Amino acid sequence: MFRTLALTAAAALVFTSSPAMAQEELQPAVQAAEAANERASEFPLRVNFDLNEDRENILFLDLSTGERVGIRLVPQWAPNHVERIKTLARQGFYNGVPFHRVIDGLMAQTGRGETSLPNLEEEFNFLPHIRGTVSMARLPNDNDSANSQFFIVFYPHFAWDRQYTNFGRVIHNMPAVDAIQRGEPPANPTRILQASIAADDIPQMMPGEDAAEEDEGEITLDMLNGEF
Repeated sequence: MFRTLALTAAAALVFTSSPAMAQEELQPAVQAAEAANERASEFPLRVNFDLNEDRENILFLDLSTGERVGIRLVPQWAPNHVERIKTLARQGFYNGVPFHRVIDGLMAQTGRGETSLPNLEEEFNFLPHIRGTVSMARLPNDNDSANSQFFIVFYPHFAWDRQYTNFGRVIHNMPAVDAIQRGEPPANPTRILQASIAADDIPQMMPGEDAAEEDEGEITLDMLNGEF
């Protein structure tokens, strides 16, 4: 009888304490979910297309076609990637660089091999890769290998969601992006004559204005195989 009572008491203890124990075990997951929800609530889902607002986060690309493309950088989506793009643009890193991998119906990729700056840890987010998305290229088997190269999406490609860091969107002159020469590499690649941040008020560079444009240089294996 005493053994039966002891087992009954033990069973009662287990069943009455299980909900509390389960709640305690789930607490880290609950906290992680709450933190993720809070971060998501801070993500702007709509992009500001006004070229006169928040000019610190607008990237201009002056192309060899004589066109200027405006890209809205969104720090809330990927703060470290946005900061890297702005840093490299202000250093003149992208000036004269071609779009070296341009696949019809998919994307146009530009940039060079690694810089003197360290690679970036991924900042994948839930935002889709739609027309005009600007996302960071990386090595195929290394999520944390993004450095300088980025690509602009021609048409939606959702397989890239949560696989590449989406950090911006074209907000001005998408037709100029559509006109970028195709190829891997293109025979006559479209180049970035000048990349600048709108807040710096740097005038658009037109074809023929930069002597360095005459020495286009060849498209290297680093450009083709370094990222993406």
